[in-house]
Amino acid sequence: MGILFSFSVTTWNMNQFDTLQAYLQPFLDIFDNQPWFQGGAVFLITFIFASLLSWIIFRILKLLTSRTKTYLDDRLLIIARPPIYYSLVITGFSTAVRIMPLSLKLTDNLINGFRTIGVIIWMVALIRVAKIILQQLAWASREHRLIQPQTLPLFDNLSKIVIFAIAGYIVFQIWGVDMTAWVASAGIVGLAVSFAAKDTLANLFSGVFILADSPYKIGDYVVLDGNQRGKVTHIGLRSTRLVTRDDVEVTVPNSIMGNSKVTNQSGGPNPKFRIRVKVGVAYGTDIDKVREILLDISRNEPLVTKMPEPRVRFRNFGESSLDFELLCWIEDPELRGRTLDKLNVATYKRFNQENIEIPYSKQDVYIKELPKGI
Repeated sequence: MGILFSFSVTTWNMNQFDTLQAYLQPFLDIFDNQPWFQGGAVFLITFIFASLLSWIIFRILKLLTSRTKTYLDDRLLIIARPPIYYSLVITGFSTAVRIMPLSLKLTDNLINGFRTIGVIIWMVALIRVAKIILQQLAWASREHRLIQPQTLPLFDNLSKIVIFAIAGYIVFQIWGVDMTAWVASAGIVGLAVSFAAKDTLANLFSGVFILADSPYKIGDYVVLDGNQRGKVTHIGLRSTRLVTRDDVEVTVPNSIMGNSKVTNQSGGPNPKFRIRVKVGVAYGTDIDKVREILLDISRNEPLVTKMPEPRVRFRNFGESSLDFELLCWIEDPELRGRTLDKLNVATYKRFNQENIEIPYSKQDVYIKELPKGI
């Protein structure tokens, strides 16, 4: 509605020109039977009136906006002043042209030219307004909102396309150009482009929804369906980039990311990640001693967090071992490999010190009878 109203200011019809001329008629009577002087007077009066009116109105509005805490209204006021001023001037100039003794064709062309200039002025102003509003929404956006700093360029370009399309349509209407054939051609071209670039469009829309829904963010560790694990380094409109533990960058199209199961190891209420250290001990081992040793190892490891506290679970009676599992948390999934290494080394050394056997697969061969002659 705001866009249509803004453009309608610059496309006054002939009745509104007649109304403006009626207000100026007392001044025009001074130059009776002198249309050139009458047109010049309208030029001059309109210029003075537009300058004074815009100065007074915007002076008052500036005083009001200066009392607010936000700078948004001040920026919008600065943008709104030129198009409103030039709309008043263009309206007066169009009225003056109608008064002057010009040919009908030249008069129509001049008026249509003034209207076109007005549409262009308002188009530029609305593009600037849309950009400011989108920036404000992006800066103030919360999680799971569609407009975010990452998606700001996309919506900025879309707003420019929409405003430019509306302005172009109004200009064609001003000059009496039939848009039916143009619209039909644009529809056919758009259909062809959509089929030719369906994969690109799928990645584009998936990227928008990923940025809006935020299933993961830059810096998170994610695991894909194929067990590909890596740290998110870039989320674009076409693809997402991961750096694996081998320091290899993997680029995944957003359409695949959007249709795959993605496990975000850094997600949840906090980025802490739980690791599991599985160990088996021989039958007959003091299980309370094993539990205390594992807890002591985890408490003495700096990479293991104090909260939540580590815990030990007796999981299973194995074929040749009693299976335990040490559960502890680390601050970041990136520390998983390093922490597992330290805990495994410490467990092996401590079990050797305490003479706790870690069973392993072995086979005993019994010889029932030796060959004759041996």
